[in-house]
Amino acid sequence: MSKETFDSTRFNKSTNKPFEEVLDANLSRRNVLKGGLGISAMTAFGAFGLSGCNSSSSSIPAGNGSGVSSAMLNFDSIPGSLTDAVSVPQGYIAQVLVPWGTPLNAQGSAWKDDGSNTSDEQLNALGMHHDGMHFFPLNDRTTDGLLCINHEYIDSMALHPSGPTVESGVRTVVDEVRKEINAHGVSVVRIQLEDNMWKLVDTDPLNRRYTGATTMDLSGPVAHTAHTVTRFSPDGSQARGTLNNCGNGFTPWGTYLTCEENWPGYFVNAGVRTEEQDRIGVDDKSTRYLWDTLAGNTEERLDEFTRFNVEPTGASSMDDYRNEANGHGYIVEIDPYTQNSRAKKRTALGRFRHEGCTFGKLEKGQPVVFYSGHDSRFEYLYKFESAASWDPADANPSNRLATGDKYMDEGTLYVARFNEDSSGTWLPLDLNSITLAGGTLADHFNSLAEIIINTAGAADLVGATPMDRPEWCTVDPYTGSVYLTLTNNTKRTSETNAANPRLNNKFGHVIRWDEGEAATDFTWDIFLFGSPANGDTDINRSGLTDLNQFASPDGLAFDARGILWIQTDNGADEVTGYTNDQMLAVVPSKLTDEDGNQAVITKDNQAELKRFFVGPNGCEVTGFTISPDYKSLFVNIQHPGNWPYSDNAAEETPSGMSVRPRAATVVIRREDGGEIAV
Repeated sequence: MSKETFDSTRFNKSTNKPFEEVLDANLSRRNVLKGGLGISAMTAFGAFGLSGCNSSSSSIPAGNGSGVSSAMLNFDSIPGSLTDAVSVPQGYIAQVLVPWGTPLNAQGSAWKDDGSNTSDEQLNALGMHHDGMHFFPLNDRTTDGLLCINHEYIDSMALHPSGPTVESGVRTVVDEVRKEINAHGVSVVRIQLEDNMWKLVDTDPLNRRYTGATTMDLSGPVAHTAHTVTRFSPDGSQARGTLNNCGNGFTPWGTYLTCEENWPGYFVNAGVRTEEQDRIGVDDKSTRYLWDTLAGNTEERLDEFTRFNVEPTGASSMDDYRNEANGHGYIVEIDPYTQNSRAKKRTALGRFRHEGCTFGKLEKGQPVVFYSGHDSRFEYLYKFESAASWDPADANPSNRLATGDKYMDEGTLYVARFNEDSSGTWLPLDLNSITLAGGTLADHFNSLAEIIINTAGAADLVGATPMDRPEWCTVDPYTGSVYLTLTNNTKRTSETNAANPRLNNKFGHVIRWDEGEAATDFTWDIFLFGSPANGDTDINRSGLTDLNQFASPDGLAFDARGILWIQTDNGADEVTGYTNDQMLAVVPSKLTDEDGNQAVITKDNQAELKRFFVGPNGCEVTGFTISPDYKSLFVNIQHPGNWPYSDNAAEETPSGMSVRPRAATVVIRREDGGEIAV
């Protein structure tokens, strides 16, 4: 999630014990190691195992039965960088691919460096501010596939020739706003490797956009209910658009998951906000980009701008857009392999500011599990467990979205409570769930749909643990352990040293857990603390040096070889003075103590964490995917300051030259054509 758009307002008014208190107690008792590899290794297989889709495979089998990866990081950690260029290890090349504005088809038009492309041209081109993404191979090839890319938000100054046209707080140019809406969402693009360079296949019929205005289906508990009825969708079956798409995921059946994160700021209710609107942060004064101020314009089509104002104005919800925001805040499923496929919003996985969606270990006859963090200070970690049991035949279904219906529309949504003894409890969110007050959620909600609409409020009531901005999750394919980034939190008021990462946590950390025998149980530890190299022993708990110091871990992904990739969205001066945002790599399953237990990063083993990539000035490094042969690594550069200068991502913009900044995907390959990092 971009620090450029983060709303630091604290919406969680609960008195639940915050995570820093749990962590403090845990660390004071030195309970930072969990159980050995034996049990975890049994859970590994299936986390990445996936058979073909359209004779394609959107992932690859992993694990060697030992519970320990054989991968060895065969590159030297690179120094930090403060340039308008990317940095990669010696022997690697970095290519700029599909930057913002790249046309997808014949209806598109070449990107214009003066910002003058129209809204229709933007509709047929890559969106702005690339974020999460995934590579879906075609025809079982490692050099031909579909890249699904999130577009989190916009920079209106770069999007338009001279920024947006606003008069007295009102937007006045309709095409500007349509262009902004079209720059949001998701791109699906076909790419192929030719002569050691990846290229967009701009004539492919699978190339398409899902924008902030694209009609999508609602599914799960909230669909077809009174909560989603609007003038546009009288039966509550549809929503328009997907907004602020940050983290992502994919499914075992070959679909893409895009996550709606900071969507509340796109809506306004200047009247009396509902309980769920107040809890999640729908604005009471204005929308983020003032799209609603064009309501009633003579050029408006189908209430395209009116819908962002969710204050009741009619006799019922069929007469206005009081429920429009209820169609947002979900995991959205897209079938990349099917032309013109309509996206589905999976409401059963909860409604909040989703940051990523990762499925856990797969086991025949057992539920499919998904994890997702609520990216805001003092918010929660969630797990969804399907009612249906996993059938390996569903890895290659005839209808992928119907398979999504099977595993993502019915199940149990849980929220995490972290206990001081390194145990944890998944608290179910259903009408029978016990609240802190001793009653049940049925005392506060009339249906599961109502719980979903106010997921965070329900989590408050059952006693979930407030966290330091839970972001991306990922699963180790060898141990089955789940990892989560906690980016930072500087808004605590407790008395402590301001540099303490547990209170006034400027640097963030990475937590991990293993599921227990019961669906409600887990055990956890802290794998890694962000810190500047010169932090004292209380801050620099992981013993980091110049070659791996970092702050604000954000993007997080394992590849199927067991390499963990950690990306940063740094806001700590102690680190930004040394390096731009970056990506580091480590192989956690190889780190064990003398008893064979999984170990955390300490000063004794910190050299196993290596800096692999540094982005250009002003950017966030985000989004990760890798080709099935491990020879092409894709990473996104969001909101760069003065980049890219050329197709060579590592070529620095000349001093004194200004370019219109373009978010882009960077493809990293070895000069000798070998596997990345090993």
